[in-house]
This record gives sequence, structure tokens and C-alpha cells, in this order.
Amino acid sequence: MKKQLIILLITVFISRYNTYSQESVSVDKWKEYIEELAEESANENQLEALYTELSYLSEHPMDLNQVTAEELSRLPFLTDRQIEQLIAYRKKYGEMVSIYELKGVNGLDYQTIQLLLPFVYVGEKTVNKRPFTVKNLLKYGNNELQIRYDRCLQQKKGYGLYPDSVLTRYPNRKYWGEPFYTSLRYAYEFEDYLQAGLVAEKDAGEPFWTGKHKGYDYYSFHALIKEQGLLKTLVLGDYKVSFGQGLVISNDFSPSRSALVAQAERRNNGFRRHFSTNEQDFFRGTGLTLTWKDWDASFFYSYRKLDAAVENDTFPTIKTDGLHRLQRDWEKRHTVTMHTFGGNVRWAHPNYHLGITAVHYTFGGKTMYPQEQLYNHFAFRGEKNVNMSVDYMWKNRWGKLYGETALSSNKAIATLNALQLTPASYFSLLVLHRYYDRRYQAFFGNAFAQNSTVQNEHGIYLGCQWTPFGHWKLSWYADFYRFPWLKYQIDFPSTGKEYMFQLDYTPNQHFSSYLRYKGKEKDEESRQHRFRWQATYLLDDSWKLRTSADGIVSANTEESDKGYMISQSVGWKPIKHPLQLDTYIAWFSTDNYATRISSYEKNILYAFYMPSFYGKGLRAAVSFRWDLKRWFTVSAKFAHTWYTDRDRIGTDTEEIEGQGKTDLNVLLRWKF
Repeated sequence: MKKQLIILLITVFISRYNTYSQESVSVDKWKEYIEELAEESANENQLEALYTELSYLSEHPMDLNQVTAEELSRLPFLTDRQIEQLIAYRKKYGEMVSIYELKGVNGLDYQTIQLLLPFVYVGEKTVNKRPFTVKNLLKYGNNELQIRYDRCLQQKKGYGLYPDSVLTRYPNRKYWGEPFYTSLRYAYEFEDYLQAGLVAEKDAGEPFWTGKHKGYDYYSFHALIKEQGLLKTLVLGDYKVSFGQGLVISNDFSPSRSALVAQAERRNNGFRRHFSTNEQDFFRGTGLTLTWKDWDASFFYSYRKLDAAVENDTFPTIKTDGLHRLQRDWEKRHTVTMHTFGGNVRWAHPNYHLGITAVHYTFGGKTMYPQEQLYNHFAFRGEKNVNMSVDYMWKNRWGKLYGETALSSNKAIATLNALQLTPASYFSLLVLHRYYDRRYQAFFGNAFAQNSTVQNEHGIYLGCQWTPFGHWKLSWYADFYRFPWLKYQIDFPSTGKEYMFQLDYTPNQHFSSYLRYKGKEKDEESRQHRFRWQATYLLDDSWKLRTSADGIVSANTEESDKGYMISQSVGWKPIKHPLQLDTYIAWFSTDNYATRISSYEKNILYAFYMPSFYGKGLRAAVSFRWDLKRWFTVSAKFAHTWYTDRDRIGTDTEEIEGQGKTDLNVLLRWKF
């Protein structure tokens, strides 16, 4: 009776607003969340992988009456407390009968519910999972095939015609392959027990039909089995690994400062499939996790070919762009063999856990030896390395204490520790301290840092999030840091600070807006101020408008530079038609590359796109998605950038003669 009363009250509450469909309200909210992360991330590959993962989850939503806490933890915008409260609500009141019951879950504010809606639904009734048998695998498995094609319609300098005499003298002036990008992805899934897939990709400029190499440049395969008795996870082929907070090893997206305010702790512990065209952040081999009561034991081995300029069994660095378009790219292709093995033992309880991680890697008899410079004096040089760490967590209803402390072969230490307080569902506070010794070396380290590596950094981060009323949310952080040793083009130990203030307002399902200010200072000589205002309007169940305005001021002791951008997007998705159309237009004006501005732009299915613009010009794009049948989808995009301040776009082999650049993207998807 109590549950029926709660549902009735929720229904009365939401009846204040017009009826709207779950899909039309919040289908893009999570993409705005990714957009915020992208503004702070320099790792486009990891960002693309996160976007692909969330795109897949939105296309395959989870039943609120069956979803587990572990499955919900795959959604990075949900806090531990929100997940616990959602599971507790279901245990207390039984199965949900409406998606609107989320409003009755303590701690789920309006903005979070809008983020969550595309990933969940309420099933008619609980259905037992089918047994893991060969017969069921063949009969009830879900298959999906994607084929993608991209092309720039203007000719770039690397595809020009050159006499043999010129190419003999300058062999890296011309790409070896065709000017189009293409990829193929196939995925198979059975319940939550089995995932398998194949990925093949060719970047623009890499040979497909011509040259010495035929077919795709990159291939990836994976098979992942879960929850079979003591076997928690078994993965074969390409996979991702994450343990602790990333001081030793993590292929996950590193949390941004904005995201840390709400959810700071790394939760993806163990192995996940690698189903991305990212050619770097993964392992190739096998991984195994066994579970017994509160204990998990994980082991993995990886054998991979990497790209590097090897001379006399020595190389300065690993080439990470995955491109094999020029002669010099092919000279570096697959020249280093990396062997990696390691493991993790974890003792976990809902309110605490303790883990130990160890990783060992070698370069197949070759030596990594970066050219000696004063700033990279403590960079890794050698044939092998070992990293070990201890990670820990303890929490109660008011807060959580967690962290990781790691050691590398040279006995250098890195440690990250945080205290997160949540005295009420509408307020959270985070204090995070990190100390990464200048001598600490971890090839697979990927933790919270200002640097691109887990090394030479000491800092403290303060952040809070406050939802004083149901429709208002205030987020704030300040990060103070110091680099004890020199950095590239900085010949002395340096300091800096970064801070952000954001106010979100969501009065109803038809309108949302936020105002954000972000500042960054380095040694009192360099300051940068960024401003952004964005508003989203839902005119009805079919039409959506989004307006954004960006500004940046970058100043040092000698001069000050500025940049502006105004953008407008219009989305149309009629309820009774399987068609979705999106348009985007932006005007930008910046003084130089240092004042470039990034803006999220709707792309084809499963693809994230947030380009940066500098100079002066216009950007326009049109994209559509057409679900011809339930099993067949066409997604395409046509975009053009017109610059008013230049006659050439790009540099070197990517140079285009003229003021405009036009891109075409097409994706076909079959489900069977």
C-alpha cells in the first residue's frame, strides 16, 4: 500500500508538466556530460572509447528491475551513494512499475535522472536469464554489424601527384593509401554472460587497395565470458585493464576535474572488452578473474607489437597515433615487442576493500632511451620495469576515504588519497591529495594529474557540489599543484592553479541551462579565463534547440589574446517516424591557436566529435539517422568549415588549398 501511495504522489508531481517521452527528453544529456569531460582531456582515444561505451549502453538500456550495482557503476555520472539508494529502493518497495519512480529515489536529483533515463527502462516483469549453453548461444544471441566510411572532399597535399624523382628524394611527401577512412565492427552478445567482437580499421591515407599492404591496417578481436561459478571474468584477445586509482595500470578514461566533484573514485576494477578503433590503450592476450566469497584474484598476460624508431636495439619513445600513411610510419611499424604480465588480489566488502597490484613489462630485448635533456632527466630508460601498489577504500553513510600508493623499480613512490564527504543527498565535498615523485615511472599509469604522465607532480584538489533546490545545482573546484622538476620548455620548478564555477538550472523537462567559468594560472605569468553559457530548449516531443556562447581570454606578461564562438543546433525527431535530423552552425573568431575553442557537434552513431577552431570562420553541419527497419539503421553527416582569414588549411601533407574543408561520414548498422 505504501508503494502505491508513493507512485501516486510521484504521478501527481510530474503531472504539473506536459506529458513527454523518455527518449525525447534526455537522449542527449549524457552527451553534454561527455562534452564537459572533453574540454579538460587531452586523450582523444580514451574519450572516444568512453563515448562508444556509453553509446552502446544507451542503445542497449538496462532493466531497472534487474540491473545490478556493478552494472550501474559503468555509468560514470552516478555516485556510489546514488547507486546504493536506487538498489535499496528496489529492495524496499519491490519491482518498479514506472520509470517515473526514479523521482522517489533519495539522492537522485533532477539533472541526474535526465542523464540516467537513456540507459534504463522498466520491464514488464522479471525474466530469468537463459542458461549458458551452446544451444542458447546459437538461438538467442544478439548480433550487430557496423560499417563506417569517412572522407574529406577536398584533396590534401599528401594525395597529390609527384614525379618519381621528387618522391625518391622526398619519400614522405605522399601518402601510400587512399584518402578515405573505413572501419568494420561486429559484435555478438548473449545475456550478460558472453561478449565477442571483431574490429577492423583503415585510417585515411593508409593503403587498402593499393601499395604493399592490402586490407585494413588494424584488426582487433575479443571474447569475454562472465559469471560462471568461480569464474568471474575470462577474456581472450584484446581487452582493457584497470586496478586501483590508476597509479600502476588503467585503460579507463581519467576523471576530469569537473567530474571529480560528483564521482572521484575509479570503479572499473578488472577486465573489460576492447571494442574500439583506438590502437593504443589496450592489451592483447588473456585475462582471468576468479572469485570466492569476498575475494577476487586477477591475472593477465599481454603480447603486443608497438611502433617505434629503433636503431641498434634502442628507441626514444613509442609512436602512439596508430597512423601508417607515410614511408617513415612503415619504417616504425611493429618494431618493438612488448610483453606484459601482472595481477591483482582484492578483498572487497560493500563498505571497504583492499587490493594489491603488480605489473611487469619488457620491450622484447630492446631498450627505451629518450634523448638526454635536462627536463626529461628522470624519464624511464631501460629494458624492463616493475610497478606494485596497494589500493584501499573505507566508507560509511556520510563519506568515503580511498586511495592508492605505488612503487616503481627504482624505489620511487606515487600516492593518491581522497576524502569524499556526503553529509546530505544534496551536498558533497571532496579533498584529494596526490604526490608523484619525479623519479616514479609507470608506463601504464593513468591517474588524476595535470601532467600527461603520473610523475613529477604534487597537488591538492578541493571540490564541492550543492543542489540547494531541485532545479538548481552548483559545482565548484580548485586545484593547486606544483611540478618539483623541470618540464618541457620550462627550465625551473613551476606551480599553478586551476578553478571552476558552474551553475546549472533545470526548471522542467523542456528547458535546461548552465553558466560556467574556468580559470587557470601558471607561476603568476600566464593566465587563462574561459566562459561558457549554454541553454537547451525542448519545444515539444519532436524539436530541440541548443544555443551556446563561448569566450576565452589568454594573457601573459607581454600580451593578451581573445577568442569567441557562438553556436546553434536544431534537432528534429518525430515520435511516429524513424527519422532523426540535426543541424549545427557556429561562428568563431580567435586571435591564435592558444585561444582555440572546442564545441560539441552531433556526429554519426557511436562516434564522438568535438573539434577545436581557431582563426575566423563559420562551421555548419547536417546529420541524420534513419531506422529503416528495427534491424537496419543509416546514419550520415555532411559538414563544412569556411575560414575567412586564410587561403590554406592545415600544414604539411594535410594541407588543403583554399578556404573551405568539407567532410562526409556514413555508418550502416545491421542487427540480427
